Amino acid sequence: MQFTLTVDMDALTGEPEAELSRILRYWAGNLKHYELVEGTHETLSDTAYVPVGQWRIEPSPE
Repeated sequence: MQFTLTVDMDALTGEPEAELSRILRYWAGNLKHYELVEGTHETLSDTAYVPVGQWRIEPSPE
């Protein structure tokens, strides 16, 4: 399995460095609330609640 987190930096509505830092801090601490199995995923939003990415657990590439 692999964990993938993607963020569209062009979609962030605030200061990119601050928004990305907040997203990474928030989801690093929040992962404990999820079962980390293939298919688990969640949409990432910036501070304006605009969807800007996603994290997901998916099969490892072969």
